[in-house]
Amino acid sequence: MTTPTDEAVRPATHAKVRILATADRLFYAEGVHTVGVDRIISESKVTKATFYKYYRSKDALIVVYLQGRDRLARELLAALELRCDTPEQLLRGVVAEISAQVIRDGFHGCPFINAAAQFTDPTHPVRQAVAAHRDWYGRSVEDLFRGMGHARPGDASDDFLLARDGAFAGANLGDPIGAHTALVRAMQRVLDESVA
Repeated sequence: MTTPTDEAVRPATHAKVRILATADRLFYAEGVHTVGVDRIISESKVTKATFYKYYRSKDALIVVYLQGRDRLARELLAALELRCDTPEQLLRGVVAEISAQVIRDGFHGCPFINAAAQFTDPTHPVRQAVAAHRDWYGRSVEDLFRGMGHARPGDASDDFLLARDGAFAGANLGDPIGAHTALVRAMQRVLDESVA
């Protein structure tokens, strides 16, 4: 009597999940406009009908991709929060994570900035997904600066986001070490402005 192999027992990954995982990998590595639906269908090993059953258009898939990236960012912040006792520790943890990202192999910049660059209409669902992420991120950082007693937490959050965006762009353009170093310097200046 034969026993089924682990592969036979393990259920196949659901087609919807495969499509999104494939799109996530390709969109981030190559850009949302560069990668076509036919390639996603081929690499995720689904039919065209299956693709359109779950995602009514490529733009709808891009929105879901960005929402997934947003969820990962929120989960990362929540995980860092569990390990940090103060807002300053948490901000420093965020800076450390950004610094680690920009020097990591396979880094291709910020997925939100990359997508926004390819969709100019601010009312487009892709741009709205980008805006929702950036609004949440900016508010979260501002709350941390406020918790540190910073005299101008909104300004500090703006400075933080500009330095972060610059680091992501600089690293993506080919100077990850310079981007990492500049980010750490800029963030130290902003943190030094805090009262607490």
